[in-house]
Amino acid sequence: MAYGIINYSIHPNILSRRNLMTQEIKKLLPKWKGTMTDRERFNRQMHYQSVDRCHNMEFGYWEENYTIWPMFKENGITQECQANVALSFDRMDGCGARWMHPEFESKVIRENGATKIIQNGDGLLAEVPRDGHATIPHFMESSIKGPEDWKRCREERFRRDDPARKVNMAELKARIDPANRDFPIGVSCGSMIGKVRDILTVEGLAYHIYDYPEMVEDMVETCCVLIEDFLDQVLPHIQFDFASGWEDICYNRGPLVGLDFFENIVVPRYQRISKKLREHGVDIYFTDCDGDVRPIIPLLLKGGINTLFPFEVNGNGNPTDVLDQYAGEIRIMGGVNKMVMARGPEAVRAYLEKFVPWVEKGGFIPHCDHRCPPDVSQENYLAYLRIKEELFGMH
Repeated sequence: MAYGIINYSIHPNILSRRNLMTQEIKKLLPKWKGTMTDRERFNRQMHYQSVDRCHNMEFGYWEENYTIWPMFKENGITQECQANVALSFDRMDGCGARWMHPEFESKVIRENGATKIIQNGDGLLAEVPRDGHATIPHFMESSIKGPEDWKRCREERFRRDDPARKVNMAELKARIDPANRDFPIGVSCGSMIGKVRDILTVEGLAYHIYDYPEMVEDMVETCCVLIEDFLDQVLPHIQFDFASGWEDICYNRGPLVGLDFFENIVVPRYQRISKKLREHGVDIYFTDCDGDVRPIIPLLLKGGINTLFPFEVNGNGNPTDVLDQYAGEIRIMGGVNKMVMARGPEAVRAYLEKFVPWVEKGGFIPHCDHRCPPDVSQENYLAYLRIKEELFGMH
């Protein structure tokens, strides 16, 4: 397959139709009523225009939710694209470019009691639980320790002339761009620094920015060029409604890299990409970044990224404060504190009611500020969805 929805930069609410073609998904909830198409509604809401109701979307679930929530277990729902259909969220679709090709071989290096050491697809050695329960791996070592390692990796795995990077436009258009489509589609613009962090580790990136700055910039440039090549293939043929990216370059105290580095090395690549997007009528560009993104918001805007996702509340504070501070410039998708969702309907209603004026202004699509964790019960989650419809369904 010469293209695909990639797991690091296209929003997880987007449906992969290939995963659904062979399965009939039982509808567990009715679709919110409305007078606009999903496409019209999304575009108007993201441009601060009046809508019939809020765009209805969510950000998925921890893997455990699929095994403990009865509505998922009893209906064979094991992945997010299935849950989106079952819960009748507004449809979105999209496509993205390849990242590393081929990836490193994923394999077990050794086992140590309750843990095992693996090599993952990014070439990292990581310690993970043997029982497979969900947790953040302990990354131990990168395959790229200096410029020679990167040069070899780039030549083997990031070739611009790799035939796998050639898009089969006929197949792609048939999948995501049917005639008279009534849903928005997005184009993934990858990651300029987040995936570089992934293959170097946080510690490795911190050191290499100073020890091997030219190497790190070349890694960022490689990310950018591969996305530009992909955009040059698809933008002339498909009218996308938005662009997406993935970074995760912040933690709860701010960015993992210095602001000077971000502005001088990363932002110019965003500008090149956003210029191509605007030339083809795509002016909504969001990137997925966890943690406290507030210090980099001016730099994201400078680079042409004008939408924040998923806006983790415990790192960023109140989303409406940011919407007010950057009124008319910034949009937010997310911003609903997952910890409040676990407290039950009364707490959820009191929390969501405060968002109503900002949803009505546009540019704000509230949903869980990260994947919904298993400490939110199915009962509380369904109550949250019901209350959200009552407040933002604008009946």
